[in-house]
Amino acid sequence: MLDTATYIPRLKAIYNETIRPAMKEEFSYKNDMQIPRLDKIVLNIGCGAEAVRDTKKAKSAQDDLSAIAGQKALVTKAKKSIAGFRVREEMPLGTKVTLRGARMYEFLDRLVTVAMPRVRDFRGVPGKSFDGRGNYAMGLKEHIVFPEINFDKVDEVWGMDIIICTTADTDAEAKALLKHFNMPFNS
Repeated sequence: MLDTATYIPRLKAIYNETIRPAMKEEFSYKNDMQIPRLDKIVLNIGCGAEAVRDTKKAKSAQDDLSAIAGQKALVTKAKKSIAGFRVREEMPLGTKVTLRGARMYEFLDRLVTVAMPRVRDFRGVPGKSFDGRGNYAMGLKEHIVFPEINFDKVDEVWGMDIIICTTADTDAEAKALLKHFNMPFNS
């Protein structure tokens, strides 16, 4: 468990010392509260057809995502029954977790410095995956790029969605913020 009273993540210290002044100068903000910051990071693993065949797959994905995030992941369940997909209401289909504060900065640090360089044929992340309101979404094809996952004990390789929510008003501001955090954009 992180003791947030005394511990300041490396990326948060960098944000306070260098990124905030650089963003204030780059976009000429009049007030410090206008400077964009990270709000939260949402991680999601959708098990899909594997979870329909075997409900233990969602539990396996939950354990893996909990190890990656450093906090317990929530199992997502089907809202409605869909006969064509053999899905019943309340059937576990995936897992998600929302990171804030110190865990959010630690995860982003591990994502950029450890996990992304371990992806095969990595050429950067797309620079156009913003939603128009300053939030960035990306996906990983394999969750095993994180060092917390023991490759020998993995029964299934899951894809993973990562949504980085910022307080930026525009995509240009959010992209500049993420570039300062060394996000490797390819365009």
